Amino acid sequence: TKKKNIVFLGSPQVAASVLDTLLAASSSPDSAFQVAAVVTQPPAAKNRGRKLLPSAVAQLALERGFPGDLIFTPERAGEESFLSDLKGVKPELCITAAYGNILPQRFLDIPPCGTVNIHPSLLPLYRGAAPVQRALQDGVAETGVSLAYTIRALDAGPVIACERFSVDECIKAPELLAILFNIGSKLLLDELPSVLDGSAKQKAKPQDDSKATLAPKMNSDESWLTFDEEAKVLHNKDGLEPVQNCNL
Repeated sequence: TKKKNIVFLGSPQVAASVLDTLLAASSSPDSAFQVAAVVTQPPAAKNRGRKLLPSAVAQLALERGFPGDLIFTPERAGEESFLSDLKGVKPELCITAAYGNILPQRFLDIPPCGTVNIHPSLLPLYRGAAPVQRALQDGVAETGVSLAYTIRALDAGPVIACERFSVDECIKAPELLAILFNIGSKLLLDELPSVLDGSAKQKAKPQDDSKATLAPKMNSDESWLTFDEEAKVLHNKDGLEPVQNCNL
């Protein structure tokens, strides 16, 4: 039987680890899917040399021998030329993990099996760009990762599966982020058969919007530690480092 085409969208290192898992799984002879294209943020200037470097996802794809002409780097996911390229790949399913671009409805209409996102929180809690940092800031004892369908509203689609994770109070954001995306990769592989045959759509649970909380991107003002804050708040802010540098 012909393998089903999947398109992966992601950008940072945590997303590269998800892509690595997908590529490894797709290479087995009995795999039902293949990664047909990779979509990631355009190369960005890193460090003082200002040299443009590809995203961690693009680097990993190239290292694994993925064809460069099937790595798409649109500025925006609504660009006509990109949507045309995407349609040409004929994806059954799109998978996102920390991609970093808003997906318009014209994108979401392309894959017949939908678009599924790995989100590092227990949705509907912490919808938004910084779920791990916000959870640590709040001093939560437990968080987790959700596999959810992408709809136009941010992180608000039906949840296919989720897994809980107990938060050690000494853990830092980058470490927790890596753990949650690692769990998310396994969750994704477990659920892929049901997503590809459509049965996941039947079992996915709509989110309770009344319980939703938001996790907006951290801004530079929030990195300053002030000595009039309680010790617990300072401790929780310290956990944000080094994704969010804390300055004394």
